[in-house]
Amino acid sequence: MNRVVHPIEEESYRRLRARLDTSHLPPLTRAVVERVIHSAADLDYASDLVMDEGELEAAHAALHGGAPVVVDVEMVGAGITRRETVCRLGDAVAEPGLTRSAHAIRLAHEQVGPGALWVIGNAPTALEELLTLDADPALVIGLPVGFVGAVESKAALRASGLPAVSNVSEKGGSAVAAAALNALLYHPVSHPEEPS
Repeated sequence: MNRVVHPIEEESYRRLRARLDTSHLPPLTRAVVERVIHSAADLDYASDLVMDEGELEAAHAALHGGAPVVVDVEMVGAGITRRETVCRLGDAVAEPGLTRSAHAIRLAHEQVGPGALWVIGNAPTALEELLTLDADPALVIGLPVGFVGAVESKAALRASGLPAVSNVSEKGGSAVAAAALNALLYHPVSHPEEPS
């Protein structure tokens, strides 16, 4: 099923591209950068986001191959269209030394196992907990927002060597994390040509 793009979205992208040249970016990187900027109306994401095209290609294939998508909060899940997500925050409890968000990540990991795409837009402690697990993710979209722990958790994600989309600043949030995943969802899947 092809996605129908609303005229307002088309005009928004036209204006975005008039203000920022993204034509030099590789296809999936460009898709993520533009969709995140579109979601936040913040051109600074062009220089703030950190990702690798090869990792995005592998994640795109995993996503379109049916890999599970795990989110840290329902708000991220609500922003991801055309795909079911796993969120265990409602089942989680805070314990000494473990936030509710971190416990939810443990529960989700037990449920989905390796190879999932993890989308964290709210809680730095969720991202920190994910980094302690043997999750073997297809991709971690680590874009938690805030002044406490957000920058540090995203730096730890980049240092981990896991395939990731992150950013350097305190900015982030549910909408931009969902937008990064949606960019991969909306990007067309290329099919190899049939032999003649």
